[in-house]
Amino acid sequence: MNTIKAKLDQWYKKYSQSQSMIGDFIAHDPVQFLLRYSNRKDIEIAAFLTATIAWGKRDLILRSAEKMFALMDGKPANFVMTDGCKRLKNKNIHRTFFERDLKYFCTGFKHCYLKYGSLEKLFSSSADIWEGIALFRKEMAAANKGSFSKHIADPEKSACKRINLALRWLIRSAPVDLHLWKSIKPSGLFIPLDVHVARTARRLGLLKRKSNDKKAVIELTEKLREFCPEDPVKYDFALFSL
Repeated sequence: MNTIKAKLDQWYKKYSQSQSMIGDFIAHDPVQFLLRYSNRKDIEIAAFLTATIAWGKRDLILRSAEKMFALMDGKPANFVMTDGCKRLKNKNIHRTFFERDLKYFCTGFKHCYLKYGSLEKLFSSSADIWEGIALFRKEMAAANKGSFSKHIADPEKSACKRINLALRWLIRSAPVDLHLWKSIKPSGLFIPLDVHVARTARRLGLLKRKSNDKKAVIELTEKLREFCPEDPVKYDFALFSL
């Protein structure tokens, strides 16, 4: 395992210290949409919405995100808090994500902001990330007549890859992540497990579980915590690069 740790550290160091690699990564990664904003609510909303449609081909994800934020007039927080979603119809935004789904999220976000003040306070009121996801899912449903969205995964059944990705963006530090949230430490994060990262982790012997589910996320993250207890999810970049 020491050899694997050394390899991961080498790749992370190479990535995190190369401005050209960072710039190229951001230019082709959905995180770029968060970096367009300076207002906290704009960034939080952009994080969860962008992560929600972050599946499939990357160029398609970027085009769909552009379309989505254009619908919000490029001002996510204002769109949410002034009920701009009322004018949405039901055109497709990204694969199975439609304007009705965006309206669901906007309605939920407004409810969460009125109740908690920020999404950070919602998540930090829970004992851990998984409980935070469960609470977020519950509050979003409460704002939408008790209806649960298929685009917000159940933490009891799912790896919650997209929500864990949004949380990584908001909680981790540079070079790519924003470290906007200070009340939750990076040590409490869990790896955003997609097919590629899972395949690489198994090839390296870091993950034995065959299903890409919550148990696999916990297993892999616990192994990465042995390498870096204070910031295990930093290795997401290395696993992706490898």
